[in-house]
Amino acid sequence: MLVISDSTDDDPAGLGMCPVPRLHLPSPLFSAEEYQRAPLVLLDDRSYTGFTLRHAPHRPGLIVVLAAPDDTSVYPRAAAIGAEAVIRAGDDLSWLLLRLHDATGCRYAD
Repeated sequence: MLVISDSTDDDPAGLGMCPVPRLHLPSPLFSAEEYQRAPLVLLDDRSYTGFTLRHAPHRPGLIVVLAAPDDTSVYPRAAAIGAEAVIRAGDDLSWLLLRLHDATGCRYAD
């Protein structure tokens, strides 16, 4: 899984001990190949502007992680980049964990 975040927090979604391998890169540093090859991409909403400057193509499996729980402007921005979903940091991550395991062929399921 590719985590795109310009924040020093390497776990913007709060995945903690999830066994799925993660590659954490700031928005200016991920390559087009890393972006396309990753089974799932988590984009820290705080890195949205840097991400859009890269003109990354729409792809399945792009999920935006919202840090500020009351920021309703995230939904049109997520739609503009073709995000599959928006999740809030700190929410119940059961859906995301299932999505991660599904995206990686359940190789990391407990």
